[in-house]
Amino acid sequence: MTLNSYLWSLRTGTLISLVGFGLVVYAVDPQKSGLPGQLLFYLSLFLALSGIFILFFTRIRRKPVEEEAALAYLGLSFRQGILLALLAVILLVMQSFRILTWWDGLLAVAAVFLAELYFLSE
Repeated sequence: MTLNSYLWSLRTGTLISLVGFGLVVYAVDPQKSGLPGQLLFYLSLFLALSGIFILFFTRIRRKPVEEEAALAYLGLSFRQGILLALLAVILLVMQSFRILTWWDGLLAVAAVFLAELYFLSE
């Protein structure tokens, strides 16, 4: 798979997930739907944010290098995009339970940072 075909499929998937997130925000009432509605909200948000972050990190790494080197960085961009989207969803879940304080947020950021350092050390 070439870089352009990968990026176009990722853009299409991100656009579909953004539309899905918009539909969930518009159509689902979290008070009436309960846990399934909230899970649908967080899942669609995670998919949309991960696609946006993956595209962002791929764009940053693609600029100064050619296509072959950018293909080598796809795994790194994918992992970092997933981790940042996971961090955002974790922070939002903590806020929805009213347990988010600044030190809990810092602990979540530190956990994601340590996970990334673990993957970079291998």
